[in-house]
Amino acid sequence: MLAAVLKNPNTIELEEMPIPEVTSDSALLRVESVALCGSDLRILRHGNPRVKLPAIIGHEISGTIVKTGSAVSKFKEGQRVAIGADVPCGICKWCRNGMGNNCKINYAVGYQIPGGFAQYMLLPPLLLKEGPVTPFHNSLSFDEAALAEPLACAINGLEIVNMCLGKTVVIIGLGPIGCMMIDLARAMGAVKVIAVQRSRLRMEIAKTYGADVYIASEEEDVVKRCLEETEGEGPDIVLTTCGSVESHEQAIQMVAHRGYVNLFGGLGKDARPLSVLSNTIHYKECFVTGSHGSVPRHHELAVRLLERGRVRVKPLITHSFSLDRIHEAFEVMERREGMKIILHPNGQ
Repeated sequence: MLAAVLKNPNTIELEEMPIPEVTSDSALLRVESVALCGSDLRILRHGNPRVKLPAIIGHEISGTIVKTGSAVSKFKEGQRVAIGADVPCGICKWCRNGMGNNCKINYAVGYQIPGGFAQYMLLPPLLLKEGPVTPFHNSLSFDEAALAEPLACAINGLEIVNMCLGKTVVIIGLGPIGCMMIDLARAMGAVKVIAVQRSRLRMEIAKTYGADVYIASEEEDVVKRCLEETEGEGPDIVLTTCGSVESHEQAIQMVAHRGYVNLFGGLGKDARPLSVLSNTIHYKECFVTGSHGSVPRHHELAVRLLERGRVRVKPLITHSFSLDRIHEAFEVMERREGMKIILHPNGQ
């Protein structure tokens, strides 16, 4: 099989290698679609302690199970499945209590478990037993199903801020996650969604998601405008779906009393420290939260939402490449020329 192998930082090489052997309690996946994620780019450029080189990365995956071991009864050959990233260990208190994304070991596909930048991928016993492996209906395309993984992360983020009926929501950053959040916030009961974005290209794509208000952050005072749109009260929920210190600060400044902020977008190691007056949080009695990753139930819910069209991801898929063009795919991603970039390891 053809695989894109990360050899060293900044070095991915295409290699022919044997198709993984299936044991009695594992299965083999033919990878149909795998999407590039920002974390894949960070691993490529800077490495990650959980990724031991050489490695096959890639964690937003869908495909067809082509072989199962004799002891595997949960999945069948020919089944279409989406694969998520975070895999609970099943032993620690976090995993036993349904919060496996906080596991100290933090197993993940494309990290300790070889990922989807290959024509075939072994689904090991732990992934089949504890992890996000979700069958999906053939009405859903493989490309769409691969994006259940980031959608699952978005669901986790909105759960953490107690999203419910009647809320006004601000989303800062209209990349793929931000656009999914618009649909997801609507599905979870938002009465007003305010979307904030710097890039004009992404703003145009995001407009197809029909937020109530769109704000160009380079042209307007974001905090002032969001306060005006909420009659001076501030939004109930603010989600920062971009890696910007300024957006984190703006979120805390604008959020309503007793409101919630989710610092969803991670920051680079060279980012300056957050500058916030703690009295702002103190007197507002607001809640400042973070979220990362997801758990298997989020992934299953994401697939069901995609199947029913409650969250749309087709408008986000702007580029697709064969696996042997992976270097070009990463270049397009780094130049921020599109939204979601899909690789098709076995052609389409």
